[in-house]
Amino acid sequence: MRILILTLATATLFFACSPYQKLLKSDDAGLKFHHADSLYNIQEYKKALKLMEQIVPAYRGKPQAEKLMYLYSDTFYNLGDYYLAGYQFERFATSYPQSEKAQEASFKGAKSYYFLSPRYSLDQKETITALEKLQNYINKYPDSDFHDEANVLVAELTVKIQKKEFEIAKQYHRLGGHNAFNFRAAISAFDNFILNHPGSDFREESLFLKFDSAYQLAIRSVPDKVEERLLTAISYYNTFIKNYPEGAFSQQANEILLDIEQRLQNKQV
Repeated sequence: MRILILTLATATLFFACSPYQKLLKSDDAGLKFHHADSLYNIQEYKKALKLMEQIVPAYRGKPQAEKLMYLYSDTFYNLGDYYLAGYQFERFATSYPQSEKAQEASFKGAKSYYFLSPRYSLDQKETITALEKLQNYINKYPDSDFHDEANVLVAELTVKIQKKEFEIAKQYHRLGGHNAFNFRAAISAFDNFILNHPGSDFREESLFLKFDSAYQLAIRSVPDKVEERLLTAISYYNTFIKNYPEGAFSQQANEILLDIEQRLQNKQV
């Protein structure tokens, strides 16, 4: 216990009197800038950030501010504080549009919002923001070194948005049961999805589930509406099979169609 107390006391005294602690208490902004730069270069980001936070106000409007503000933004980025990184990088790109770092800052700012995007099952407000930021970057710098990576990120976020919408529509279908509202909601949701995302990887399944939702709605309907709704389901089948005649769901679709035709033929409506 005595050894532990002595060790803690020694460590406390050491850190209290260390050059870094003395530097934090110093009024020399230039010295702090120099050491913040050195700490940044050896990836001691937390220590560098403490120094930068003290001197940022002192360098506003000065020539050295450009470098300091880039380091400051990038330090937040490297520490994974993407809210502040995105904000600071945007400020940097706006304040120093002619800087050699402006393009990189714009990309990292947009990418910060990408890192804030949650998994698809959660609210996608931040994903939409990230898409807007990345697309603005691509439009502004079409020939940049980060162009390909930005496009990859946009594609990934786009799929996430699509999956969110697709799963909502799919949930209506899954919950259908004997509730006609769920199947009507599923048809509407799949319609909107197909219209808004014509090139989506989820398009094939969406067309099939729209057809199946119409079929399920029809066979659960009151007698005087069954025939009309079965015919509507057939029209959805035709659209599906025209696009995916050998698709993953074509056999299931054909089996459902056979049941529809038998119901119509036997007038089991």
